[in-house]
Amino acid sequence: MTDPTPEPRDSFSAMIQAPTAAETRAGASRPTFWRRWALPVATIILAVLGVGALAAAALTPPPADQATTVTTPTPTPIPTPSRTPIGVQPTPAATVPGSLAAVDRPVSELADPAWVARIGKAGSIPERALAAYAGAALAVTETHPGCGIGWNTLAAIGFVESEHGSMNGATLRPAGTVTPAIIGIPLDGNGANAVPDTDQGRLDGDSAWDRAVGPMQFIPSTWELTAQDGNRDGKTDVNQIDDAALAAAMHLCDVGGDLTVSANWIAAIGAYNASVEYNNRVAEAANHYATLR
Repeated sequence: MTDPTPEPRDSFSAMIQAPTAAETRAGASRPTFWRRWALPVATIILAVLGVGALAAAALTPPPADQATTVTTPTPTPIPTPSRTPIGVQPTPAATVPGSLAAVDRPVSELADPAWVARIGKAGSIPERALAAYAGAALAVTETHPGCGIGWNTLAAIGFVESEHGSMNGATLRPAGTVTPAIIGIPLDGNGANAVPDTDQGRLDGDSAWDRAVGPMQFIPSTWELTAQDGNRDGKTDVNQIDDAALAAAMHLCDVGGDLTVSANWIAAIGAYNASVEYNNRVAEAANHYATLR
């Protein structure tokens, strides 16, 4: 884990209003989470956020013959799956799963604009960010047909990681670029896992330690493996919301496989941060977003 565990929040509205771990530290650095390819062993949520999927949360009770009495915590509320109305159906094509040849339009154009406007207003999600999240979820139905990721999972991560590209005074521009760039704290082992520099500072401006970058907070080594061209401009940009959202969707599907399976969803979210608190925060935000109408 790369950051001290934030204080629990009782509700989504409290999570929005309460200061983040970064805001309670000296300085304004965004808390940064090291992406791990591991299932969080202690995670207690069984949450499935894929399109059309339902799940139940459960906690593993202590054995019946256990001598010490253990109080079972209250289960985390279960996110309701949320569908994205399709505005422009991705172009079908015979491709190898994982290829982007099946989708030839910017992901921001895939979801129905009226739906984006309505849901964005209801959930206080910038329309430009929501178009990217929803479009990325639609795009991976072509490239990863068995994944079942919901737009609300991506939106929840975008909220927790960067407040939809607005952290530290940043602005999400109409073209989808977040400026100034959102760059996290150095992963130098001081309150975060130590991750020595992997990109000579090219992406994060730090030639000693890696830092997470962009609206979806990728560290350079992960971006190198997962970068996508979501806006179809011929390049990949970690600070561009379409590119970052599509990369996040691909990454989650690659890690978790079928995200309609609870354990797979937990493992996929663990690719961003393998802590119980992080899983809970993402699940809470996704659950809230899924209720929007």
